[in-house]
Amino acid sequence: MPHALHPSTAALGAVIAIILLAVFFWTRRADDAGENVLHGNVEIRQVDVGFRVGGRIAAVLVEEGESVRKGQTLARLETDLLEAEEARTRAQLAQQEATLQRLESGYRSEEIAGARADEAAAAALAENARINLHRVEAMRSGNAVSQKELDNARGTYRNAAAKQKAAREQLALVSAGYREEEILAQRAVVAATRASLQQAVIHVQDAELKAPQDGVVLTRAREAGAIVDAGQTVYTLSLVNPVWLRVYVDEPRLGRIRPGMRVEAETDAAPGRRFAGHVGYVAPAAEFTPKNVETYEVRTSLVYRIRVQVEDPDNIMRQGMPVRVFLPEAEDTPS
Repeated sequence: MPHALHPSTAALGAVIAIILLAVFFWTRRADDAGENVLHGNVEIRQVDVGFRVGGRIAAVLVEEGESVRKGQTLARLETDLLEAEEARTRAQLAQQEATLQRLESGYRSEEIAGARADEAAAAALAENARINLHRVEAMRSGNAVSQKELDNARGTYRNAAAKQKAAREQLALVSAGYREEEILAQRAVVAATRASLQQAVIHVQDAELKAPQDGVVLTRAREAGAIVDAGQTVYTLSLVNPVWLRVYVDEPRLGRIRPGMRVEAETDAAPGRRFAGHVGYVAPAAEFTPKNVETYEVRTSLVYRIRVQVEDPDNIMRQGMPVRVFLPEAEDTPS
């Protein structure tokens, strides 16, 4: 007759069985969760900022490590030369606009009256010369004057008639005003001068270096008194908003991911906290997994890069920080 199991032995066996079942289901759950986890890093996004004009730096206003806001002034240039150029261009514009106004208004009434008087005087002289020529011609027919006197009278008349014609044309010119071609050419000169003035004003504004986005100062490359060229780096900023994650997925799971899909992210800097986010970009081509992504299974496999934007209102994530991104059990795309 077989011996009955001791009650303590039976209880121990039951406990072991429960533990084995728990380990089995926990392992299954961990494996299932592993299928929904992507590994990567917070993207490193930097920008070198510098003045759009050259000059001497008058002041640098922020230090390395300081947080800056979009539009905040970081440094200034001396503006004496830039302001002088603006004043010179503004004076040139005033001169060119005055010339244009004169052309568009035409000749003054006094100038027209003067041209009319000159034309009348020239006409009177021409009429006198004509009458005198007829008289001399009559006297020459009776041999009362010499041929030379007749020739002189004819020359005087031709000269007076030419002056009358020139005065008549001048009167017509001032009465009609300036030609349209002259006005159009002057308008073009005014437009070009206005553009030069706008450029000079922008150069004065560019003497202030402003932060292009929210960020943190990584490098302060120049100090006050330094002479810099346009575009030369003065600061290097690390951009903090928005926060982008770069994660990788193998091909079998690629079909589950769509741009706009809602996901959650986690980092060791905030244990147990999930950050909401969404997929913003899926690379069209595969690449090898970067070595800084600690996923042993796919380290030497081809994967696809994914960019994920997350919400980090407390500014916990830092560039380069390892992250894990959790995919939903089913696709959850925004409607």
